[in-house]
Amino acid sequence: MTRFLIQLLSFVCFLLVLSKQTTAEKNADDIRCKCICPPYKNVEGQIYNQNVSLKDCNCLHVVVPMPVDGRDVEAYCLRCECKYEERSSEIIRATIIIYLSILVLLLLYMVYLTLLEPALKRRLFRHSHLIQSEHDVGQDQQPFADAPTMMSSRSNMLNKVEHAQQRWKRQVQEQRKSVFDRHVVLS
Repeated sequence: MTRFLIQLLSFVCFLLVLSKQTTAEKNADDIRCKCICPPYKNVEGQIYNQNVSLKDCNCLHVVVPMPVDGRDVEAYCLRCECKYEERSSEIIRATIIIYLSILVLLLLYMVYLTLLEPALKRRLFRHSHLIQSEHDVGQDQQPFADAPTMMSSRSNMLNKVEHAQQRWKRQVQEQRKSVFDRHVVLS
């Protein structure tokens, strides 16, 4: 399991290295100036986005074309609220990759629990019966003398494991009910 997690982590790191930009500049999609201008006289309110530097993040550089002319430009620009926004595509990409990896792991675990676990239980149970029958055939004296104790010890062990698993499932179900229905966290 730890080997798988190490391989998964190395795969994620490999994807991050591949997605790394080679230039020192920011990607044009990662920086922008966003101006929100409310309605003014007969002009509707609008949102303007431009890829400009921090020093040019103002109404005069971002609002293109200017919806008003002449002396109304200053009054219009005073009403606009401009914000410089910067984000990191690499961090967003890494977060999505990690989220999807965890989702795939949970789906694989669900497939294991629903499909493979019952099949493995049946196979283990058949295997224990096969060993029991081989043990019975190999006995010379009193072929069925130890059979009940051997069978009961194996089935007892399987029953203990099954009981522990069922008890765990009930506890998880009770915790879910407490958290989601009653909004109480168990301690």
